[in-house]
Amino acid sequence: MANTLDIDLILKTIPSDPGVYRYYDSDGAILYVGKAKNLKKRVSSYFKGSGHSPKTRVMVSKIASVQYVVVENEAEALLLENNLIKSLRPRYNIMLRDDKTYPWICVKNEDFPRIFLTRKKIDDGSTYYGPYPDVGTARLVLDVIKDLFPIRTCKYTLNEKAIEEGRVKICLEYHIKRCAAPCAMLISQNRYERNIEMAHQILRGHFSQVLKEMKEDMMQRASQLDFEGAQEIKEKIERLYNYRSRSTVAGGRVVDADVFSIVSDSLSGYVNYMHVVQGSVIQSYTMEMKKCMDESDEELLQLAVVELRERFSSTSREVLLSIPLDIELGDGVKTIVPQKGERRLIVELSEKNARMARAERLNKERITDPEAHTTRLMQTMQEDLHLDRPPRHIECFDNSNIQGTNAVSSCVVFRDGRPSKKDYRHFNVRTVVGADDFATMAEVITRRYSRMINEGESLPDLIIVDGGKGQLSSAYEILCRLGIEHKVKIIGIAKRLEELFYPDDPIPLYLDRRSMTLRVIQQLRDEAHRFGITHHRNRRSKAALTSELDDIKGVGEKTKENLLRVFRTVDAVREASREELASVIGEAKASLIIQHYKSLNDFI
Repeated sequence: MANTLDIDLILKTIPSDPGVYRYYDSDGAILYVGKAKNLKKRVSSYFKGSGHSPKTRVMVSKIASVQYVVVENEAEALLLENNLIKSLRPRYNIMLRDDKTYPWICVKNEDFPRIFLTRKKIDDGSTYYGPYPDVGTARLVLDVIKDLFPIRTCKYTLNEKAIEEGRVKICLEYHIKRCAAPCAMLISQNRYERNIEMAHQILRGHFSQVLKEMKEDMMQRASQLDFEGAQEIKEKIERLYNYRSRSTVAGGRVVDADVFSIVSDSLSGYVNYMHVVQGSVIQSYTMEMKKCMDESDEELLQLAVVELRERFSSTSREVLLSIPLDIELGDGVKTIVPQKGERRLIVELSEKNARMARAERLNKERITDPEAHTTRLMQTMQEDLHLDRPPRHIECFDNSNIQGTNAVSSCVVFRDGRPSKKDYRHFNVRTVVGADDFATMAEVITRRYSRMINEGESLPDLIIVDGGKGQLSSAYEILCRLGIEHKVKIIGIAKRLEELFYPDDPIPLYLDRRSMTLRVIQQLRDEAHRFGITHHRNRRSKAALTSELDDIKGVGEKTKENLLRVFRTVDAVREASREELASVIGEAKASLIIQHYKSLNDFI
């Protein structure tokens, strides 16, 4: 171990062995704990490497001393790192421990053992299962066991002497068939212990042996003509099958595996852990890990695997992962990233649980802390779209025309990820003849941003055009002409595969279809399309209405505008009653319109 203020000396003398290093500031406060296969390379990379994130550079600037511990292998380094993080709680490390006390199921070390829920694990020879991620899950398992086996719940000491002396009386639990009354020796100790052993098997996830013994017991009772007893066991077998089927995910061929997956955003990672025995999920828990120094998914998952296997006392020799990890978990433990088959299905189930936990967390955050939710969204979009700043002001354009007529374009505006409808704009295309989306996009972009530049308005952080490379190229060319191509980022979204295109980059970007970023972009695109179609429909209706009403003598432009505002379409005007028309344009004009349509009908 070393402890010195001379960083250069440390870098020269630190060994190349696996181990754990600690950084301290000038006041002796712990800054960071890390593990490494090669201490010399890893520690040196902080002081000599380049390309570190801003948070890492800030931390390195505060380092005054380095301490390290050499260990035998990477597995030991992982465990030591995990323990030091939890005990020292460094400022720049992810906090892995939460303050929650998890429930256990205890099989008490006593005569005629009880099985009960507890949050205190005592070293008294009892057997503990868990911890369970929540009380509800633990109670479900406990209820299944109590439903199958009449195990006592009283806290009396039941030894041979106490039973012979009759110190304990039969209680209500016996009369409602929830206890076999060992206090009155109505069940033998051997039979009671057999029930307890089967309860152990269920808690371990070994259903097959329990079902086998129960079936044998049922057949024996039936052979002895105890059909009522056989029927009772048959019903218990069915209940156990039902419970097992609810937790079975892989047909019973995946034995004793730990499953880990991760989904993340710019601020946190969500790691799901599942313990699977004979294809059944025995435990499932999702942990949120707040990022401190822009940690990668690999770094987060690596820490979580060690922490959660230790927290849940796992001894599984097979670990299934959603992403590859360079990690050693001890002799005989193998890690797999399955690509197909039942193991892949289990990993996908774990990923689904991680996504659901993340969605629940974000929904709660959106309600309780909107500002934090907006910050998270903006940082995630900045990272996903490779932007140099959060896209707090986004504008999206969409063109609408039918066979080249009444061409219009719409611009919708989002601020902080939400629609800002007061900033929406319509553009009636002036210079383009026919259906030419490229020219239409060029005209609209020119008009929009020339005006913003001339009026000194702030430009958007991001522009999105609804279309592929052609529309994007037309829009980007205009930005270059206006000299703002370096001030505003622009992307195009193609409808077919939701591809995102960047200027001068032939390879599109594909985002996860469940990502927050893609959802916001899709919402922008759909809103621009809706807004544009509505305006386009109104223009066509106005054109149709105007052409027909032009033939009515005495109906001028103002009258037509009023009719359009209220009735929207020519069909609605034609079918309106005299009273409805009079309420909008007066009796005299209403009479003219009624007489016009009457004469048309008479002619027909």
